[in-house]
Amino acid sequence: LHVGILASVLLFITYCLVRDRLRVRDLSGKHIFVTSCDTGLGNSLAKWLDKRGFPVIAACATERGRQDLKSCCSPSLKTVNLNLADSSSITRAVLFVREETAGKGLFGLVNNAEGTTPVAPTDWLRIEDFHSVLEVSLIGLIEITLKLLPLLKKAEGRVVNLINAKGLVALVGGGHSLSKWGMEAFSDILRIEIQHFGVKVSIIEHGFFKTGIISSDIIERDLLRLWNRLTPEIRDAYGEKYFVE
Repeated sequence: LHVGILASVLLFITYCLVRDRLRVRDLSGKHIFVTSCDTGLGNSLAKWLDKRGFPVIAACATERGRQDLKSCCSPSLKTVNLNLADSSSITRAVLFVREETAGKGLFGLVNNAEGTTPVAPTDWLRIEDFHSVLEVSLIGLIEITLKLLPLLKKAEGRVVNLINAKGLVALVGGGHSLSKWGMEAFSDILRIEIQHFGVKVSIIEHGFFKTGIISSDIIERDLLRLWNRLTPEIRDAYGEKYFVE
């Protein structure tokens, strides 16, 4: 019993020492860029990193999101407008990050975007419905990652992709699951290809959180919109009972 207790204590001490060595010490110049910080996980993460002393660059889609975030964070947190569906907006955000990092490179990139709706039976959808989700949650995130790679290489930084784990279970039509599977594949390939430059790529498959983007009210309202635009033939094929359930 005494040997077991001693071994447990030694293992715990070893764990603490190893964990302590892995912590980032000098945070000066270690900039972290986080996308989609208006609400939800991106917003919470930007605040969390700011409190711990990291110089954070938070990308927001709205002016209100930028102002709300700055009002509750330290002056070192910077915000930038970013529309992931717009290449010119992505380019402007990358230029802002380059100026803020001042030649030091980018220590961390956290990709977070939840272009969710519309979700519906596949033959209720049009190709533009897939574009509206994929252009934000897949293409936009890939584009900004590619444009920030030179800064990440310079700092031997890390890419962290936040991926809703429920998006990996293909239960409903639309671009949501497609975007999550796509980001998984992109991350796995990128990890292998850029490890030579000292850049790490991580995936965090988080659970389901109720945010403004994925609330049931928004999903139901969007389903009603899709139902109302269907041809009479498709509506009759599914029936009112199917739609209500």
